[in-house]
Amino acid sequence: MSGRNTALTPPADATAPVRHPDAPAPGELLGAHYEHCFGCGGDQPHGLHLESRAGKGVRVTAEFTVRPAHQGAPGLAHGGVLATALDETLGSLNWLLRVIAVTGRLETDYLRPVPVGTALYLEAEVTAVAGRKIYSTAVGRIGGPEGPVAVRADALFIEVKIDHFIENGRPEEIRAAMAEPDQVRRARAFEVNP
Repeated sequence: MSGRNTALTPPADATAPVRHPDAPAPGELLGAHYEHCFGCGGDQPHGLHLESRAGKGVRVTAEFTVRPAHQGAPGLAHGGVLATALDETLGSLNWLLRVIAVTGRLETDYLRPVPVGTALYLEAEVTAVAGRKIYSTAVGRIGGPEGPVAVRADALFIEVKIDHFIENGRPEEIRAAMAEPDQVRRARAFEVNP
């Protein structure tokens, strides 16, 4: 990994990730963690509406289609939108570990332009865990799982307690999320970035 940030390199004492026994089954659609999330929420009119599925081990796949609202240069996806898609996919991995974690660092490489109208297929996996630190990697391919690689990222997520959100989030949204009667949906609402 020459040229990569050492903060994204797991320490020598890191362990292999272990899929939680209650994690969604491989192939299961994970659904939105929060309906107002720009990455996966259905209530965001210009959001990515990214859909993630549990994979084998500690892996997920996801897809989204680049729409006109996502462009930066004329007819091409904005780089920040592509980074958001990678971050959202990487963040959904934490559901397989059954931990609440936030993005600590995200390093993204842009390898080719992604035109508006393109379906971006994303794959992500946790590579190591060291205490509260979760190391992961993702790749985004144009058109499907065998398509050319357009973007890739390495990330470091940090496990946090729910207090992180209660102390830092907007009170009305926190109250609404905490009032969710479905315990799983309530827990998933707090799978977000700092």
